[in-house]
Amino acid sequence: MDIFGIPIQAFLGQLLLGLVNGSFYAMLSLGLAVIFGLLGIVNFAHGALYMIGAYVAYVLLEKFGVNYWFALVLSPLVVGALGVVVERTLLKRLYKIDPIYGLLLTFGLALIAEGVFRYWFDVSGQSYPVPELLEGATNLGFMVLPNYRAWVVVASLSVCLGTWFLIERTRLGAYLRAGTENPALVQAFGINVPVMVMLTYGAGAGLAALAGVLAAPVIQVTPLMGSNLIIVVFAVVVIGGMGSILGSIITGLALGIIEGLTKVFYPEASSIVVFVIMAIVLMIRPAGLFGKEK
Repeated sequence: MDIFGIPIQAFLGQLLLGLVNGSFYAMLSLGLAVIFGLLGIVNFAHGALYMIGAYVAYVLLEKFGVNYWFALVLSPLVVGALGVVVERTLLKRLYKIDPIYGLLLTFGLALIAEGVFRYWFDVSGQSYPVPELLEGATNLGFMVLPNYRAWVVVASLSVCLGTWFLIERTRLGAYLRAGTENPALVQAFGINVPVMVMLTYGAGAGLAALAGVLAAPVIQVTPLMGSNLIIVVFAVVVIGGMGSILGSIITGLALGIIEGLTKVFYPEASSIVVFVIMAIVLMIRPAGLFGKEK
């Protein structure tokens, strides 16, 4: 059976690959949207945090024998703590000045992190094994579905929707949003706004690290893995609307699928289709699909 002249197995295979890539786009753009939406920082170090998260999982396994399931918890905690240190020592000094300084600082931090990891691990990729529980594939009749890739999609969607619900539908989320819009008023109610801001940045860093651990068994762990992805993720955030959490989730998944299907129907355009869509969206709606016009 063919779809527009393409064998259905090839079509569904690329659709699955696009959904997996879209899951990574959604998780990374979610962390960016949380940090920008609540703190107003364009965090160019997000790709480096994603890379560090993957390397923490790799080192935990190779040096300490810590398996994948524990790494899913430990790596975000380690990278989240690193994010807290960066926020307390560097970023907190930039909140009341032009956002371009925050972008330049985080861009510099990303270059430093990439250089350090290239020195330690070289540019060659490191393999991270698929956990035993998720090895193999399931035959669905019309296609064979790798178990790990199915897990990546389910885990990413669960984390993305859980984060959205926490920020948009809970009291804690209301405190976070109020604390960034009117910190003096929230502080008057006895809420420690600086600590809340610090933990928000740490949580965004932890989300990037979690995406890195999920990606490690799918792609090789390399110092360049973050820089190769972050430009596309920024395009996803811009299309969805800067600071829009739900927009980042939906746009990330949709663009991953569109990119995957483009590889089937017109492979030459697969590397630029996201940026073409971004240009079209910005011409029609400068604030993004889900962003708010100012």
